Amino acid sequence: MFDLNRKNLIKKMKEESLLILFAGDAPFRSADQQYKFTPNRNFYYLTGIDDKKVILTILKTETEVIENVYVQREDELMAKWVGRSINKDEARKISKVKNIKYIDEFESTISSYIDRRGIKNIYFDLERQSIDIPSTKAQDMANLIKIKYPYIKIKNIYSQIVSLRMIKNEDEIKTIKKAISITKEGIISMAKNIKPNMKEYEVESYFDFEIKRLGASAHAFNTICAAGKNATVLHYEDNNQDCTDGDLILFDLGAEYNYYCSDISRTIPINGKFTERQKQIYSIVLNCMKEVEKAAKPGITLRDLNDIAKKSLSKGCIDIGLISKEEEIEKYYFHSIGHSLGLDTHDVWISDSKLEVGSVITNEPGLYIEEEGIGIRLEDDLLITDFGCTNLSNDIPIEIEDIENLMR
Repeated sequence: MFDLNRKNLIKKMKEESLLILFAGDAPFRSADQQYKFTPNRNFYYLTGIDDKKVILTILKTETEVIENVYVQREDELMAKWVGRSINKDEARKISKVKNIKYIDEFESTISSYIDRRGIKNIYFDLERQSIDIPSTKAQDMANLIKIKYPYIKIKNIYSQIVSLRMIKNEDEIKTIKKAISITKEGIISMAKNIKPNMKEYEVESYFDFEIKRLGASAHAFNTICAAGKNATVLHYEDNNQDCTDGDLILFDLGAEYNYYCSDISRTIPINGKFTERQKQIYSIVLNCMKEVEKAAKPGITLRDLNDIAKKSLSKGCIDIGLISKEEEIEKYYFHSIGHSLGLDTHDVWISDSKLEVGSVITNEPGLYIEEEGIGIRLEDDLLITDFGCTNLSNDIPIEIEDIENLMR
């Protein structure tokens, strides 16, 4: 699928243009340690290559398109210490790029393109970042070219890649489904093994083991495993408190498979049995979830879905006397209904875009009642289709009776 992704992007490039994308490197941690390498997602989307320091260039003129991938030269000593880097044949097979060169040829090739090919534009991935975040390789090179070649226009390819990534192809959807299926088994393992008085991290460990056993490359994000009142904190991640008999525990978690993510939330009773009050609140959230899923279709926006969620939750909370007016729902529901899902958990998205066939989004309503120590969030992953949506995670238990039966 990576060569098709490039072809779609090339259509968006102007002629007499050069695209330069970097895979990135593992950031420094401390002493002689680096963090685990993970490729720049836009680079991976266009190449499928999972190795540090690799570079992709695409030259587009009136008459031709030339794609190059640059890899590190073989280093036998480093191979003995840290393993081999991707070689030319591997890079060619994965990316379907025919021209594979070495990184030490990169600068001379770029200079040749600029001097002899009449390049007018150079595209970089200049993803918007906070001002206090260190500059990227792309930003540094863009600044250098501005100085050395002031007549060349520097352009940001980021939004064009985003517009492609917002719509998933069949291969991407298949990979997301795999990540969801792994996540399902992790959740079931947690539900079957939880007991009162366990620590949150003990419960979390069942998820960790299961997704690793089933081939997940990583967690999609830091797991939230929040018992009792902790579940009223939206991004609680300490996961080190007791699981008290009679309380609920909220899981917000996901597996990453071939860099594609799942994002699922479930809330279950620690002792395996919901109280009547817990059932009451849970049913409001679950009903909201079903209304949002029913409304999700091409042409609607995430903002539209959030308005539907707020109305549904407001009505449920008014009916039980928790609030008296619609606008009071913001005390108990203070996030949005969902986000795009893909190579990132909060995947790239152009604000206020309408959903299209192939969009994958989350559906995650919640209620957080701090004074009662009840936090409930439920989350599924939806694929937008011609006729509405398909719930990709619909076989993960969510009904009250199904959860109690599973835990029993």
